[in-house]
Amino acid sequence: MNRYMPITGIDLIPATLLIDTEAPLDVLFETADYRIRTVTQVLENIAFRSDISSDTVVLADFCKLLTTSLRDGCDVMDVIGRRLRAQAAG
Repeated sequence: MNRYMPITGIDLIPATLLIDTEAPLDVLFETADYRIRTVTQVLENIAFRSDISSDTVVLADFCKLLTTSLRDGCDVMDVIGRRLRAQAAG
């Protein structure tokens, strides 16, 4: 695994948003946890509000915004999983 891995969705070379795959596991975990919990909190707030209108354009843009943070968190969790599997095998 390369030390610096571009986050999903960045197809430019050189990529500018990278994950340090050699960062301490607790730092990687906190990074993923923050992003995933932020998305979860926003979605929970929306789910419990009945007075929000559903403009299709706004919802589509809002979904893109949340997807970016969620994808970042999942990418970091992927790095954590690879590192833990490598430790278990080694």
